[in-house]
Amino acid sequence: MKLIEAANYEEMSQKAADIIIAQVKEKPDAVLGLATGSTMLGTYKQLVEDHRQNGTSYRHVRTVNLDEYIGLSPDHPNSYRYYMNQHLFSHIDIPLSQTYLPNGASDDVEAECQRYEQLIENLGGIDLQLLGIGRNGHIGFNEPGTSFSTPTHVVELAPSTRQANARFFPSLEDVPHQAITMGIATILKSRHILLLAAGTAKAPIMAKLFEGTVTIDVPASVLHIHPNVTVIADQEALSLVPDEKRKVHAK
Repeated sequence: MKLIEAANYEEMSQKAADIIIAQVKEKPDAVLGLATGSTMLGTYKQLVEDHRQNGTSYRHVRTVNLDEYIGLSPDHPNSYRYYMNQHLFSHIDIPLSQTYLPNGASDDVEAECQRYEQLIENLGGIDLQLLGIGRNGHIGFNEPGTSFSTPTHVVELAPSTRQANARFFPSLEDVPHQAITMGIATILKSRHILLLAAGTAKAPIMAKLFEGTVTIDVPASVLHIHPNVTVIADQEALSLVPDEKRKVHAK
């Protein structure tokens, strides 16, 4: 696990965008695993700006998102499809037919999980997977206690996760209780994983992550066993990580 320290959120976002842009330039038909949430907004803004100014093309790129709420249609303002269209896809030259998310409005969500898992395999696997980290250590919507061998599956969202996401909804009651998420096993098949963290709210879980103990109680800790993980975090998120731990993982 390599650590890149950033002074602030803006620098974290720029460094993350630089890695994604480099991946696309190296492999124009790359499969990018994408994530949602407030952490990613700066990165997507930088990708859009680069596309406008430098013409980086996504015409042959394919994307697969980590997760989607169950019960929200793709055009619902709080669906992750809507988020991705609004913040990235509609501002770059990627054909929407090459952008994939789980279908949270499916009549058979179990079959949808299997379909999505097969889709990723059919695309040749994920070249670069973007991840955030939840305050309880979740990656995707894989909550504490999730088996590391789990493929794409239906998950019951933890109360803390629903609470954290409530700011995007009119009220906590409007936050869905379930989602479809790539499983930890699915994420671990990615060739390169890029984890982003920013802000003091993420400091306690980042300290736990860099303790180095691999446990299902902290789902993100599984990244220690992956051969190619880059963590980009700002000073606030790293404020509780001891200097010696930072130095060990510094890139």
